[in-house]
Amino acid sequence: MENTESKTFADLELDGVILEGISVMGYTTPTPVQEAAIPQILHGVDVIACAQTGTGKTAAYLLPLMQNILIEQKNNHKVNTLILVPTRELALQIDQNLQGMAYYAPLSSLAIYGGGDGAGFETQKRALVDGADIIIATPGRLLSHLSLGYVDLGHIRHLVLDESDRMLDMGFIDDIMTIIKQMPANRQTLMFSATMPSEIRVLARKILKEPVEINLAVSKPAAGVLQGIYAVFEDKKTDLLVSLLEGKSLQSILVFASTKRKVDQIEKKLLKAKLEIACIHSDYEQSEREEAMLKFKNKSVSILVATDIVSRGIDIESIDLVVNYDVPMDAEDYVHRVGRTARAQNTGVAITFVTPEDAYRLVKIEDLIESKIRVIPLPPHLGASPDLTEKPKRKPGGFRRKGSSGFNKSRNS
Repeated sequence: MENTESKTFADLELDGVILEGISVMGYTTPTPVQEAAIPQILHGVDVIACAQTGTGKTAAYLLPLMQNILIEQKNNHKVNTLILVPTRELALQIDQNLQGMAYYAPLSSLAIYGGGDGAGFETQKRALVDGADIIIATPGRLLSHLSLGYVDLGHIRHLVLDESDRMLDMGFIDDIMTIIKQMPANRQTLMFSATMPSEIRVLARKILKEPVEINLAVSKPAAGVLQGIYAVFEDKKTDLLVSLLEGKSLQSILVFASTKRKVDQIEKKLLKAKLEIACIHSDYEQSEREEAMLKFKNKSVSILVATDIVSRGIDIESIDLVVNYDVPMDAEDYVHRVGRTARAQNTGVAITFVTPEDAYRLVKIEDLIESKIRVIPLPPHLGASPDLTEKPKRKPGGFRRKGSSGFNKSRNS
């Protein structure tokens, strides 16, 4: 009879100090992507892994890399492992996870990203010059350090590209290749992504050597997400949002808007309704972003309004409600946004506001997730819902991934 018992992290031959750290964090059973990736990474092979948001990809590469670093001969004043990520939020999140998992292990790490002050830049410089076991960096800020001539990446043993699809969407392909040219060819390279567009496979062929491919992506929200849409006119969206949030006892609500301007508009409307909220978009200073995220994590505010800057790379369990104030431009971004709720086998609700102009995007989303999303009647005081089945007056442009024909770094987030 086949043994169907779940594996534990101890079954994956991880070092005792690593097991002790993850035990303190409450981790006992590896997720499917962790169970598949950890043994391969421990054996030193290149890996390209695709698994949807919230499946534990970060630990899938951090745990075996920590062990590989521990058993490798220490190389003082050199960077051993480089993890490239698209946003400062993700860099911070990975560094925080690493500090927890490596609590009992003699490993050093630092997150390197833009938006800080001069003192922060100097701290980053010292880590790069003096050496660190693991550097987690955004490509732009790392290039800034590289351009000043004091960074030596010639001893990198392991390279990780996390959220590879997002980095390509954001136009970092040239930066990534410039950084990789500074590294030795004889290294272990890992690519982790939530989606696997053709551009990712092209990049993988350039920088990976005979990689093991792990594909667990289903491009569908987690089973615990209750999804619904409101058909609503654009000028009624904020009133609908207030109606949904007023008087609710939910502890954790995440609202996604498409632009910085809309985040600011929503903030004014919700504050006028005497709702306590925090906001994040790219115009906020790093200290402001961190303060907003901290308030949201510790439940001192129950509502966070943000652009897609936080659709990936935040690790907050028990988000009760995700509201897509705007339908995302990319159908796959819907999965990432919705993936913020129902994490770690919890349940959650995801609501999307759909205008007649956005109806074609809804069709793309439903095609991707292979299911229809239930339409919820509007509250009576907001009037009649628009008919989403009517064809738009103008033909919408192609539903193409950002960066699919040339990579554009400008993002209104």
